[in-house]
Amino acid sequence: MISDEQMVSRARKAFTESFEHAPEGVWAAPGRVNVIGEHTDYNGGYVLPVALPHTTRAAVARRDDGLVAIASLQHPGNTVRTAIEDLAPGHPDGWAGYPAGVVHELRDGVASGLSILVDGDVPAGAGLSSSAALECAVALALRDLLGLDLAAADLVDVARRAENDFVGAPTGILDQSASLLCTAGHALFLDTQDRSSEQVPLDLEAAGLALLVIDSGTTHDHADGGYGDRRRECEEAAARLGVGLLREITDVADLGVLADGTAEGNVLHRRARHVVTENARVLEVVDALRGDADPRAIGRILTAGHVSLRDDFEISVPLLDAIVDAAVGAGAHGARMVGGGFGGSALALVEVDRIADVAHAVTDRFARESQPAPRTFTVVPSAGARRLT
Repeated sequence: MISDEQMVSRARKAFTESFEHAPEGVWAAPGRVNVIGEHTDYNGGYVLPVALPHTTRAAVARRDDGLVAIASLQHPGNTVRTAIEDLAPGHPDGWAGYPAGVVHELRDGVASGLSILVDGDVPAGAGLSSSAALECAVALALRDLLGLDLAAADLVDVARRAENDFVGAPTGILDQSASLLCTAGHALFLDTQDRSSEQVPLDLEAAGLALLVIDSGTTHDHADGGYGDRRRECEEAAARLGVGLLREITDVADLGVLADGTAEGNVLHRRARHVVTENARVLEVVDALRGDADPRAIGRILTAGHVSLRDDFEISVPLLDAIVDAAVGAGAHGARMVGGGFGGSALALVEVDRIADVAHAVTDRFARESQPAPRTFTVVPSAGARRLT
């Protein structure tokens, strides 16, 4: 990881080379990993993410020609330029659509134009919310640069609309909330129905533990169909149950009406069962972290969450299942896939002195399946979005 000073120096240098003048400031927003609470946010449920030390940085300056120009160190030689008045859902597309979507949301305040240079080290497509980090860095930059009267919760909505409406990815508010609201040393316990939140202390180091992220190398894209299918299935399940959101169901016994013997009904029953049991798992983990319980106890809850995502929500893939099996087999207290599914990363709760053993076991499992070695790294709960200079 590079220091804030190095981040600023690199971003300022790249911005000046791209646009031939210095930026007015540099902002950073982190990716996130979700300890527990997957696919609950758009169902009004509970989530418990932590911010990663990995961030996306945005160097920004105002222009006077009515254009938005977006460059990226991860996409060199591909500066995107378009008139702000021409911004529209899907234009521009690809990586530039995420910052452009934020500009589109705040276009009334940026009619004169903007130059944006983005840089970051949040792994893309790994289920760690690289897209939300990009949106939130730009949203915070525009708020500060333009003097907009927007609270952090408002920026969450700006960034989420950019992803939902401009890019077309039907996500909930988990990713943007984590990027903007998390604090160092804590997990963010968020009720996505009423938007109330609590910073829950998470000092695993003091217990001799660590969170190990293992990137399967199988990328995913929330704008693809699988994520949207699951959201539609949850909405259909809620409608058949006569509730607005699956959050309103707290007892799996109340889901029996969905299992009507039809293939569709059985699918909806499994999808709803995941959401109901996942909300219960979040509450169980939070209770454990608030109290004096050994945090090792949350390991089994993480593994149970993976089983639910694999069997009831059906969004895991063989490599993610292999990671979880290998990690637990090598002594991890628990492990599960994280993110939207269909690829991405897994998270394992491990003893600090067993990190190398678990990482080796997973790498060995990948080698036996003729897969390249996965990227692994430990994370500590880190700070949310902030201005660097």
